[in-house]
Parts: sequence; structure tokens; C-alpha cells
Amino acid sequence: MEGARDESAAEDRAAQDMEGRVVLVTGGTRGLGAEISAAFAARGATVVVCGRTEPEAKPDAPAFFAVDVRDPEAVAALVEQVAERYGRLDIVVNNAGGSPPADAATASPRFTEAIVKLNLLGPLAVAEAANSVMQQQSDGGCIIHIGSQSGMRPSPGTAAYGAAKAGLIEATRAQAEEWAPKVRVNAVTPGAIGTEEFLANYSEEYLAKLSATIPMGRIATPAEVASACCFLASDEASYITGANLLVHGGGDVTPNAALV
Repeated sequence: MEGARDESAAEDRAAQDMEGRVVLVTGGTRGLGAEISAAFAARGATVVVCGRTEPEAKPDAPAFFAVDVRDPEAVAALVEQVAERYGRLDIVVNNAGGSPPADAATASPRFTEAIVKLNLLGPLAVAEAANSVMQQQSDGGCIIHIGSQSGMRPSPGTAAYGAAKAGLIEATRAQAEEWAPKVRVNAVTPGAIGTEEFLANYSEEYLAKLSATIPMGRIATPAEVASACCFLASDEASYITGANLLVHGGGDVTPNAALV
């Protein structure tokens, strides 16, 4: 009975530790973004999400704003609207991003520019707008960038994406120094994540081979990455800024033909 009471008390605390905080998750309508949004909501936060396409209406869904993060004017307007509607903005998770495969030798300049805008310039614009609000709040705020292992090791087939994510990890450190002590800025860098989209794109054989290269023996669940974001945004991480939290199970090999 004692153990059950302790577990229940821990769950009650977890459900309240974000109460009163306003969280913006970019790309928060599906995949990892949806899981991050749900994790903050479960902890009592008011969650706002943005994306290019409005999702199907569901009960208790977070407020949605149709915004393309590659448009800096739209981003500035979004952050202003959120702050006006809710009276504050406490946490931002820069999750929007991604890239289809493209050979570095033949990728067009237009393609490369689009990938860098989505994965680097967009998050920088969101962070800059959020910082301007958070600096005016007595208790500041927290910004979390979602990185990628592609920004930390060779990324064949996604060179522009890897370069953009590398830039975002560096920006994390610079922003953390510039915006302290009011605003903490950190990154969460996951490895392969078992989102519906990821699992649908690869065979069971490929996933088994990939999992065998990871020390933990499997890919991450979206909930595990979302929990890392919640930790960095919590009071328990109040002295952590400029960090890059690796949520990759010990890392995996560079993607190559041997895994296909």
C-alpha cells in the first residue's frame, strides 16, 4: 500500500508541475510534436501548437495557429498573438523540421535553401520572437530546440538537413549565453524515433538492423523524447542552459547501405 501511495503522489505532482505555464510547440500537430504537446498538457500546461495544415478537430486538442515557421513575419505575429491571448509565454519547443532524402551532388539550390529555412532559420526566428516576450517576464522562460544526430555526425543523403541541425545546436549555446539569466535555451537531440511516419517508411528487417547498432537495443519512443523536453523545461532543470541533451540510446551508426 505504501508503494502505491508513493506512486500516486508522484503522478499527482507530475500532473501539476507545469500548471499555469503556457507552452508553444511548433509542428505540434503530429508525430513527435503531438507527443510533446500531449506530455506538457498532461503536466497541467496550457499548450498552443502551430503548423501549416490545421489538424482534424478533436476533444481537448490544443489551440492551433496556421503558421509556416519559414515566414519570419508570420512567426513574429504568432508569438505576439499567443502572448496577448494567454498573458504570457513560458516555454517554446522548436520541433518543426525535417527533410526528404537528397543527394548532395544533385540537390538544387532551391531545395537546399528550403531545408535550411525550415530547420535553422525558422527556429531562430521563433526563438528570437519568444525571447523578446520572455525577457519582459519576471520569471523569464525556456526555449528548447529539437536537434538531430544528423547535425553531429555524417549525414549522407541529408547533407543540408544535417548542416542546418548542426547550426541549430551551435545557436543553442550562443543564445543561452546571450539571453541568460532570464531565458534558458537548450537542445534535445534524439536518435531514431518510433513515430508512425518513421515506422511506416522502413521494413521490419531494416528496423531490426538499426536497433542492433544502438547500445540500448531499440529506437526511442516519442514519449521518451517528450519527457526529456518536459524535464528541461521544468524547475528541476533550473540551472541547465546551453546544453544538448542526447536522447539516442547511446547513439547509432552512420546510415549506410549495409542497413538497407
